[in-house]
Amino acid sequence: MEGAHARGAQPRLGERGRPAGRSRLSQPWPLGESELTPPSGTMAQGWALLLLLLLPRQLGVVLAARAPGFGRSGARSLSPEENEFSEEEPVLVLSPEEPGRGPATIDCPRDCACSQEGVVDCGGIDLREFPGDLPEHTNHLSLQNNKLEKIPPGAFSELSNLRELYLQNNYLTDGGLDNETFWKLSSLEYLDLSSNNLSRVPAGLPRSLVLLHLEKNVIRSVDADVLTPIRSLEYLLLHSNQLRAQGIHPRAFQGLKRLHTVHLYNNALERVPSGLPRRVRTLMILHNQITGIGRDDFATTYYLEELNLSYNRITSPQVHRDAFRKLRLLRSLDLSGNRLHTLPPGLPRNVHVLKIKRNELVALARGALAGMAQLRELYLTGNRLRNRALGPRAWADLSGLQLLDIAGNQLTEIPGGLPESLEYLYLQNNKISAVPANAFDSTPNLKGIFLRFNKLAVGSVVESAFRKLKHLQVLDIEGNFEFGDVSKDRGRLEKEEEEEDDDEEEEEERR
Repeated sequence: MEGAHARGAQPRLGERGRPAGRSRLSQPWPLGESELTPPSGTMAQGWALLLLLLLPRQLGVVLAARAPGFGRSGARSLSPEENEFSEEEPVLVLSPEEPGRGPATIDCPRDCACSQEGVVDCGGIDLREFPGDLPEHTNHLSLQNNKLEKIPPGAFSELSNLRELYLQNNYLTDGGLDNETFWKLSSLEYLDLSSNNLSRVPAGLPRSLVLLHLEKNVIRSVDADVLTPIRSLEYLLLHSNQLRAQGIHPRAFQGLKRLHTVHLYNNALERVPSGLPRRVRTLMILHNQITGIGRDDFATTYYLEELNLSYNRITSPQVHRDAFRKLRLLRSLDLSGNRLHTLPPGLPRNVHVLKIKRNELVALARGALAGMAQLRELYLTGNRLRNRALGPRAWADLSGLQLLDIAGNQLTEIPGGLPESLEYLYLQNNKISAVPANAFDSTPNLKGIFLRFNKLAVGSVVESAFRKLKHLQVLDIEGNFEFGDVSKDRGRLEKEEEEEDDDEEEEEERR
């Protein structure tokens, strides 16, 4: 039988609220940076001591400085946003109490564990047939990690108290379920059918459902009437299937006024599906094949707060300037991993977090960040930005910006005119060759500066550069100080930049 059946941990649900009493919210920990080691060599130690003397003496600054190279792990250090899970989201974990063997008076299927509280655990016992003799008072039934191919008619007809049903990691197919399989489960709130062999969303689902797991199947279609009766539905997980936009009926989500979290990532969507839930607040459409964003793709999703369109194939010309005009409540927008050459026009002005990492940005279009006074975090990591594309006017309206990540670009100088509100500045993995005395004059509130793996050399850091930064806690300059001649290094960098300019001009002409 085909299909992926990871016999491991129970699949989890990205969520925002708590539909079941035993739920708890947990956030995956980000990957940590490589362990720091003491600098090697007397010259590196001397530079570390010198830089400590340059910093405000009363603050106890944490300084990471060592000779060029890598940590013990052999990997270069990344900014917090580079160390990320590309697919994982905050998760809702339903954690029922572990059932034990009940007293002899409780009817319990063979090899299963039952409790007087109504918890029945038949998970991971290689079941090929649906178990009989389930206690009528069962409210939690675990059948995951088995080999079930079908559920016989009437299997749940006596389980009117069932609230949670776990069927993930089995071999269930469309033919193994009928329109009445779940219909009598009038109390069911949580249904997990993930990691099976379903090619469509099952019909006849209970109207009481709040959470529905359908990820990691082979689902190709969502019909017009299979979800619409479930008026209580809040969380819908359809990621890691084979959905195309035309396979989702325009009325598939009609009337679902409580549906606020929808996961459609890891599918084959070539465009934003039409008829999205009107009250959706969290929409995950990353890792698809979307090439553009039309004017009316989000025209009716007024309540959207978090939109993730990362790792698609979106190009700058294919983003309509009015595409985000209705998203006045949007707080987080992720366009990372696409094919943008410039920031698209018409970005929502009310966002707090904007991520455009790992694109092909060579410039910030004039006025692209205009009016974005509410922006708190801006991630431009891993693009092709140079200093000439980041003039002081680029940041003019960002009066609330606290974190700016421009790591992994082609900067040769520290950008000027940065917002006074800035607290964390990530500039690692660029080609910066000097820190002049006025480098941080416009940013007196900086708490962290990350300059590791640039081209800083002996004599290129001016003593007074950090003295005005009374709030500075972390200065990271690891992987610099090659002890070369400053004038030679600057001349070499200028020559490299001229050659890269010529290459870019030739590339533009070819386009």
